[in-house]
Amino acid sequence: MAGAGGRGASSATSESCPSRGFSTPGAVGRAERTPRYTLGLLQTPHSSDSTGGSSGGGARPGSSSGEGLAPGRSGAKPAVSDRGESYFGDKSSCVENANTLNLTSSSSVRGLNSTCIGKTPLSSSRSVCRSHTPLMGYSVTSSSAVSAHSVASVIVAVVEGRGLARGEVGMASIDLKNPEMILSQFADNTTYAKVITKLKILTPLEIIMSNTACDAGNTTKLFSLITEHFKNVTFTTVQRKYFNETKGLEYIEQLCASEFSTVFMEVQSKYYCLAAASALLKYVEFIQNSVYAPKSLKVRFQGSEKTAMIDSSSAQNLELIINNRDSRNAHTLFGILNYTKTPGGSRRLRSNILEPLVDAETINMRLDCVQELLQDEELFFGLQAVISKFLDTEQLLSVLVQIPKQDTVKTAESKITNLIYLKHTLELVEPLKAALRSCNTQLLKAYYNSLEDTRFGIILEKITTVINDDTRYTKGCLSMRTQKCYAVKPNINEFLDVARRTYTEIVDDIAGMITQLAEKYNLPMKTSFSSARGFFIQMNADCSILPNGQLPSEFTKITKMKNTYSFTSADLIKMNERCQESLREIYHMTYLIVCKLLHEIYEHIHCLYKLSDIVSMLDMLLSFAHACTLSDYVRPEFTDTLAIKQGWHPILEKIAMEKPVANNTYLTEGNNFVIITGPNMSGKSTYLKQIALCQIMAQIGSYVPAEYCSFRIAEQIFTRIGMDDDIETNASTFMKEMKEITYIIQNANDKSLIIIDELGRGTSAEEGIGICYATCEYLLNLKAFTLFATHFLELCHMDALYPNVENYHFEVQHVRSSAGNKEKIAYTYTLSKGYTEEKNYGLKAAEVSSLPSSVILDAKEITNHIAKQILHRQKSTPEMMKQRAVYHLAMRLVQTARNSRLDPDSLRIYLKGLKKKYEASCPAPGKNDEQQ
Repeated sequence: MAGAGGRGASSATSESCPSRGFSTPGAVGRAERTPRYTLGLLQTPHSSDSTGGSSGGGARPGSSSGEGLAPGRSGAKPAVSDRGESYFGDKSSCVENANTLNLTSSSSVRGLNSTCIGKTPLSSSRSVCRSHTPLMGYSVTSSSAVSAHSVASVIVAVVEGRGLARGEVGMASIDLKNPEMILSQFADNTTYAKVITKLKILTPLEIIMSNTACDAGNTTKLFSLITEHFKNVTFTTVQRKYFNETKGLEYIEQLCASEFSTVFMEVQSKYYCLAAASALLKYVEFIQNSVYAPKSLKVRFQGSEKTAMIDSSSAQNLELIINNRDSRNAHTLFGILNYTKTPGGSRRLRSNILEPLVDAETINMRLDCVQELLQDEELFFGLQAVISKFLDTEQLLSVLVQIPKQDTVKTAESKITNLIYLKHTLELVEPLKAALRSCNTQLLKAYYNSLEDTRFGIILEKITTVINDDTRYTKGCLSMRTQKCYAVKPNINEFLDVARRTYTEIVDDIAGMITQLAEKYNLPMKTSFSSARGFFIQMNADCSILPNGQLPSEFTKITKMKNTYSFTSADLIKMNERCQESLREIYHMTYLIVCKLLHEIYEHIHCLYKLSDIVSMLDMLLSFAHACTLSDYVRPEFTDTLAIKQGWHPILEKIAMEKPVANNTYLTEGNNFVIITGPNMSGKSTYLKQIALCQIMAQIGSYVPAEYCSFRIAEQIFTRIGMDDDIETNASTFMKEMKEITYIIQNANDKSLIIIDELGRGTSAEEGIGICYATCEYLLNLKAFTLFATHFLELCHMDALYPNVENYHFEVQHVRSSAGNKEKIAYTYTLSKGYTEEKNYGLKAAEVSSLPSSVILDAKEITNHIAKQILHRQKSTPEMMKQRAVYHLAMRLVQTARNSRLDPDSLRIYLKGLKKKYEASCPAPGKNDEQQ
């Protein structure tokens, strides 16, 4: 958005500087000086770009008023971070590409009638076509990173095979803030669970699919499911010919950085992800109006076997990322672990929580790092101090490797800013190395060795030959503007030196004029600046000191907030325009120098990918260590057992501000199915969520809230959590239950962790018991670890038929009121072996109500009669009890042989204890049993 009015920058330089002796603070001997002024308000956080009020009314460069990108797009609000300036360059429309891509966009395509086929790309006036600007502006300023992932910036292309290949899905995604393309290809079932889960993790800004996926009368199931699950995401259909695997392979050969070239061998035969990559890169080139530099992209093939799968419903049930009651609330697993200092660290933490690792060796390497950080305070605080100074390295890379198709003032300013950020980043490499120098763990040593890469020094040396040594990244739009103006060393470009002197004089004249106005009217005026208004006048004063309570008539655009007045004048507006003209000339000449410099360092820039990975990983590990210092977490072990001693719910601890009631958990291959009972509000749901959260924490490399814990690696984590306060009708609740259970049954395997709470509550008791029983029997055929909470006590007798079933319950206490005539239930939230004795919880509730006593007595008699009949049918025989005891003994012996670390004497004592327990479990042991 170049300036309005079409003034050339030459008008600024025509008032060339007199021959005064100028100097710049911090750089002796420069040929120019920085403005000599003292400002009040230095920044306005959510201001627009610093080219001021010149953008209104003009058409965008390279586009006519009615073509190119959608009219709505050009007016969409840029995605701007909470702090700092706009980061990306101006995204001018690319008219010449408009007719070649033949794109169709809609916010949520619902059938053929909603699409905009045959329209000019992204320019349909149909109401369903939501407009957006993909990340026109985003700051790389350091932040607490809590909101780093809140602005969607990922574009995903999805394509599915046809005919016999239906169900084979290819995906390619690229983050506009991160120059990394991730490719995936996998076979999915008819529920397309893997596709939906991956898309939920990516949280896309836009999804691209082939136009044949929504042909009239032939909409594919995948297209329908994706549009149903992602109602607020923009969908764009692209002609099928752009999903070209040959072209995709060519793109990867051209764009993939040499360090990541091994991906070429991985994806050569992955035709669908290559086709998706082809369409994606063509589309990104179109919307960004820029191309990626050759050999600049990080390309990665991501197989689904390297991480655990957590479906989107389970992620929501467990409140991994978003709190179900308040999306802004930090009471989530992400919230309690997020002490990251960089946006990259925050993004890595989020992706790890949603896709935990399944490789125990990698997890233990992370845990070793966390342990060392906890044991070495100097290392912890030293690393944290350095990491907190890093900006968003991934986003910096993304902009550096993009080559704009059109040069505008905005792109020029952006490139200069990026070079300053790059210098700032590279200057932190040595301090980071120094902080890691004395580390001991394998992973931290590997990071230290990676930072020995000589390319960091080469790039920095090339930058410092052109850029002033004292040029720094600073907060505040005006101070950063000054850094950009004086970034290039003097005497490199004579015209640049003249333009900078002109700019300095104008700024000083502005400050002098405002001083004169303050003296003229005897008012406490001061010079202030914002990127939206440019220079303006600010005054803190009570209206009583003003003549007639008003400012003099020469002042315009007056705003008042409490006792602070902000205003300008006609002369000041003109001087701001001169200032902008001079600035544009400075940026243009600096941009030419910066482009030449960037061209020289492109061949070395790939080392920044390595740096970005190191910084984000260290940030996440520091965050884990920080979380441990605030609570009594312990390091997890990985075995074939799920054993948690005195574990508690990590999120509940933050909510309650005290340690919740702790409970034990124990599941093995021989006792892999636990049925949990207890009345409402006794703690069942909280306990189940606690186990899943602890499992996820362990598998991402975090310590866990417990006194001791051991986990079996889970390849999938499924949860079906019932809601006691569900306001849905029984029919809709029941259908939702059936969908969730169907999904679990279709996708679970022996390495799954399955958590089911309150299945069958949406239908009659008879049907509910039948469905629960059948589901349990199916899951019992797997070796998955399953925890099943229920109110149907009939299920508790399954332990008589299946020796791998264990019963546990939450204890409650009955407390009589002081009057002695009413009984209340006190919840202990303590888990105990066996099933609950609160069999008649409904009757107890009826007793404290106003029901007649005769009705309650009749209900009790009928209930006892039915219970006796059921118990008689399900009573265990001595033979069944003996078989169960033999099974448990065998499982314990196998487990001991696999995992025991006991010395011989301790092992002998343990085995004697197992023998006694076995003998006690048998109803009438005979000689043969004793000899065993």
